[in-house]
Amino acid sequence: MLAFLGMDSLDQLFAHIPASVRLAQGLDLESGMSEPDVAAVFAEYSAANRGQLSRLTCFAGAGAYDHEVPAVVKMLSSRSEFVTAYTPYQPEVAQGVLQAIFEFQTMVSRISGLPIANASLYDGATALVEALNMAAGATHRQKVVISSGVHPHWRAVAATFARGTGHEVVVVPFKDGVNDWDRVDTTGAAAIVVAYPNYLGVLEDLSAARALATSRDALFVVCGDPLAAGVLKTAGDWGADVFVGEGQPLGTALSFGGPFLGLFACTIEQIRRLPGRIVGETVDSNDRRAFVTTLRAREQDIRREKATSNVCTNQTLMAVTAAIQLGWLGTQGYAEIATRCAQGAHYLHDRLLAIEGVTAVSSQPFLREFALRLPRRADDVLDDLVGAGILGGLSVESLAGAHDPSLEGDTADVVLIAVTERRTRVELDHYADVLSKVLS
Repeated sequence: MLAFLGMDSLDQLFAHIPASVRLAQGLDLESGMSEPDVAAVFAEYSAANRGQLSRLTCFAGAGAYDHEVPAVVKMLSSRSEFVTAYTPYQPEVAQGVLQAIFEFQTMVSRISGLPIANASLYDGATALVEALNMAAGATHRQKVVISSGVHPHWRAVAATFARGTGHEVVVVPFKDGVNDWDRVDTTGAAAIVVAYPNYLGVLEDLSAARALATSRDALFVVCGDPLAAGVLKTAGDWGADVFVGEGQPLGTALSFGGPFLGLFACTIEQIRRLPGRIVGETVDSNDRRAFVTTLRAREQDIRREKATSNVCTNQTLMAVTAAIQLGWLGTQGYAEIATRCAQGAHYLHDRLLAIEGVTAVSSQPFLREFALRLPRRADDVLDDLVGAGILGGLSVESLAGAHDPSLEGDTADVVLIAVTERRTRVELDHYADVLSKVLS
């Protein structure tokens, strides 16, 4: 660039900028800083320029997470070829989009540990509904047993659909943050549904749930956090028949609540009941690699109540974005992000428990999210934290209501806190210091 402009140095390039507004000592950045960390430093500079609170440091989660979206992901996913792409009915003019979806399916298959993944669904909650429909079709039963560790909003969506489909929804209560299977009757179940980790952040040994599903001839459905696969066993490793998840953490910003991305994967045995689209690989008449939608007629929806699923679309742009994010991170980068989230969450968890009156909701292990009981009403404490520039989490009462089977007792004083790789050590310490002052 300098040669093209006829210049010899960067100093010449910036010579037109008055010396009075330049940084005398440079940016003073540590060597080898990651892109998110550098962005955080610049955000601090920007806040200083404004002279006021410019943003909230986000510790909220509960299904929507403040992960870093690299610049390359934003740039590539916003290309007009993806943003304006129409439904790929005609493979001869849609090979680029079809291949991108195929790669997405391959990556979801790896994350889930299951051989077949579809081209995505609207969000995690609707993916769960489709899993219940699949189970009912496979077993010819209507009863579904859902862990109370499944996100309350997902359970609410499933209950809404059940009023139309005739499913009987049975919710499993918790004991110390894990499923208490002895308190429910699972006889005649079409599906046993668990979350990994559950919405309180707890990680549970799924062997008992898998054994229960096997003994009942039910489909074992795992509602999984896709990021967990970076450091933990996959749903397939646990013996799941179906994996559903929310793909928002895979390259999609929070964006005021949407759009989201439903992940869905299953075993070979259920492939003909797979909802939505699926892209397959083949060869064309010239023996060249090619991609097409396959195995499911889009117009099966005219069968109405006899159809396996009435979903005939997918979140193409969000799926492509997820594929770009996963391709950019690679296996090692994916594991590093999951590790950094876990390390930050456990560090903050220990610091907050050192504050007088703060106690853990569960003694079970967790990944990047955890629930705590506060000595005051959670919503009031969170309001106070906002004044200090901290979005301190979400109250379980606002998520699940005053009484939820996932918790013993009242939920008004319970807060759910999430830590992503974007949160720095300084931000974690600041949260703990401010919360200590707020509670005192």
